[in-house]
Amino acid sequence: MSELRDLYQEVILDHGKRPRNHGPLSDANCSAEGHNPLCGDHLQVFVKTEDGKVVDARFEGSGCAISVASASMMTQAIVGKPIEEAHHIAKQFHSMVAGESDESGDSSELGKLVVFGGVREFPMRVKCATLPWHTLRAALDRAREPVTTE
Repeated sequence: MSELRDLYQEVILDHGKRPRNHGPLSDANCSAEGHNPLCGDHLQVFVKTEDGKVVDARFEGSGCAISVASASMMTQAIVGKPIEEAHHIAKQFHSMVAGESDESGDSSELGKLVVFGGVREFPMRVKCATLPWHTLRAALDRAREPVTTE
């Protein structure tokens, strides 16, 4: 368990300090805004879809290391995936982080995202980790209202 916790911390710190896919996406055809008023995380997710697939994804904004790392890894995980699969991964991620699924269950679809399983030990941080994913789902659904964790 100690090794997983160390890996969790290392990955979160790496993506939190050096987020991937951070910045605008000028040709995005889906976007949504998300906000966590409890801790001040605020981000916007941009997605470009073509032929039912996510061809590019980026995010802008600011937040805690967990929120930024989650958004960074999310964008990496969904590019190249069918939209339905991106929704499925978002649902699985939320279930894992919120403790709604068995931690020992099949996590092969989540890949490296399993490091966020440790967030469930810190209930106040679950919203930080899931905000980018809720915002992604809103973008893909072309929701007009900003996403909030409250």
